[in-house]
Amino acid sequence: MDPIRDVAALRQMLAGLEAARLPGVEPSFSLGAAGPAAGGVCLARGALHEVQAACSADLPAAAGFALALALRALQTADAGERRPLLWVRQDLAEAEFGRLDAPGIAALGLDPARLLVVRARDGAEVLRAAGDAVRCAGLGALLIETWGTPKALDLTATRRLALRAASSGVTSFLLHMAAQAAPTAVATRWRVAPAASAPLEGDAPGAPSFHATLLRHRGGAGGVRPVEGGDWKLEWDHEACTFRDLDPLPRAVVPVPAGRPDGAGAQEARRGEVVALRRAG
Repeated sequence: MDPIRDVAALRQMLAGLEAARLPGVEPSFSLGAAGPAAGGVCLARGALHEVQAACSADLPAAAGFALALALRALQTADAGERRPLLWVRQDLAEAEFGRLDAPGIAALGLDPARLLVVRARDGAEVLRAAGDAVRCAGLGALLIETWGTPKALDLTATRRLALRAASSGVTSFLLHMAAQAAPTAVATRWRVAPAASAPLEGDAPGAPSFHATLLRHRGGAGGVRPVEGGDWKLEWDHEACTFRDLDPLPRAVVPVPAGRPDGAGAQEARRGEVVALRRAG
């Protein structure tokens, strides 16, 4: 830890906060959906945010949600520019879930040509690479993907990343599976799981959908502090680059077989005896 460097970064962060109050400069961005907006949920730009998956099976959904948040940050910050997005991944994450898929990235709304991918051997190397990358103000956003919660991912490491993100203005997202609770210096913390998407005509796959829970939010827009623990079901509109509230699906009606045995017949069947069944109709 370098106290002199961190103090200098803190001074630059404070100067950036003062500049963010100038007219025409938006210090935060929203999800776009009505549900989170009604709760005052906005994400600070130039900050470190955390997206967790409750289990390894939920990591693809958490990754899609983190990328969508990064696209929201890019959309509101680029002002016509096409700054790249950098994704730092741990090798084990790639071994478990495979390489990032260019058509899938494009389906979420990001031109794959704008995506830069860095692979690192372990969690410590991921954080070192991210610490160097977040200094580059030319990046549009930064995704940091570790496997589980490595020992190097502690309060000091996340505080350093948060200070550097505030200094450079690069909005950063820490993506990992929540192996255990640990203190971090993140601005928001989300837990994400997949949600059933709304079906399209012809039984075509629906838009990417997420069940997102807000676990932590430091501050709020206009002095409104969102309620931590609120959760929403959201779908992603890649054309408009925004989240939408997901309408509840209609309750499914399960058909009852017409040729079921009666209660007595069912008991006999459970005893292993052959029971004659009557055909209905």
